[in-house]
Amino acid sequence: MLSTVSRQLKSHPALVPLFIFIGGGMCMSGAYLVRLAMGPHVSWNRNGNPEPWNKTAPTQQHKGGSRVRVAAEVSTEEGNRFL
Repeated sequence: MLSTVSRQLKSHPALVPLFIFIGGGMCMSGAYLVRLAMGPHVSWNRNGNPEPWNKTAPTQQHKGGSRVRVAAEVSTEEGNRFL
């Protein structure tokens, strides 16, 4: 099969960019799928830890940019509003 492809590329040099871009697109899409499959929200082990997202720390950054505020910070900010 590779010999057929190499003969085609030698006889039609205009196909070289096509092969480069198609090959690059395949590599990038494969890398993106691997990135999606290894995220923290994906559970591959159903028996050991079926819901790993329930075991996150309160101060851990989550999707969406949520930020946990400490109660002391909230009370001082509210107290400073009236000063």
